[in-house]
Amino acid sequence: MLPHAAAVKVAHPLMLRAIAAAKKKNDRIDAAKIADCLRCDFLPEAYMVPAAIRQRRRTLRYRKLLIRQNVQLKNKIAQMLMESGVSYNKQKLHQQGYFHQVLPTNREIDPSLWPLLKLSREMIEHTHKTEQALLRSLERDPLLIDRVKRLMTIPAVGPVMALTWVLELGDIHRFRSIKQVISYCGLCSAEKSSAGHSLRMPISKQRNKHLQTVLIEAAHISLRHHPEMVELYDRERTRGNCNQAILAVARKMAGYLLAIDRGERAFVRREKQSVAA
Repeated sequence: MLPHAAAVKVAHPLMLRAIAAAKKKNDRIDAAKIADCLRCDFLPEAYMVPAAIRQRRRTLRYRKLLIRQNVQLKNKIAQMLMESGVSYNKQKLHQQGYFHQVLPTNREIDPSLWPLLKLSREMIEHTHKTEQALLRSLERDPLLIDRVKRLMTIPAVGPVMALTWVLELGDIHRFRSIKQVISYCGLCSAEKSSAGHSLRMPISKQRNKHLQTVLIEAAHISLRHHPEMVELYDRERTRGNCNQAILAVARKMAGYLLAIDRGERAFVRREKQSVAA
């Protein structure tokens, strides 16, 4: 639409529905209300990521699709072996050496099952190579390399976490506070307040699901590498359950990522100073 218009504005559908809700609804009435909102400067615009970031984000999300397909194929291999009553090592089943060297010596495997097993394994190996190639291309991208390297200085933040943060958030300066980032990532619950009473609801579905998933995974990994995160987890675990504690760690991770990305500096861990009596 850009070549045919002076400016293109994209409205937020959820906010627009709250403004322009009506009993009678058709295309002509909707167009009139949108025009009225635009004329009065009430149009709730949605943030549009630049085209260069959208193209790279499409690549990252396609990589996620390949990983999901790999998991389905691995589950299918295990399912076929269990249906046939074949005994195997669950921890080593999907290792390349075990599948090609140890598993063929198993006499319990029916010969008619081997073509399906080999086909599934070949698809897994091919998909894995493609996924790794996509990830390497994004890591070396000149548009992303500086931000990604800074974010990877944070403990437990790898290339996937850093790339997801950069490509899903876009311009970091559009967020005024950490609360907006936490809400965008889906790490807080919905709230209903009335007459001085506040009620916390379950985790809201209005979030960026890609960032939410990766941040929660990074929170689990950070418990192995970051003593401060372990202390936070233990403290929150005593107040609630393990899921609430993991969400608290994920929010802390989001705070670190926001500070490093906005400050454009590497992460430096501060050592606790012991106070002499």
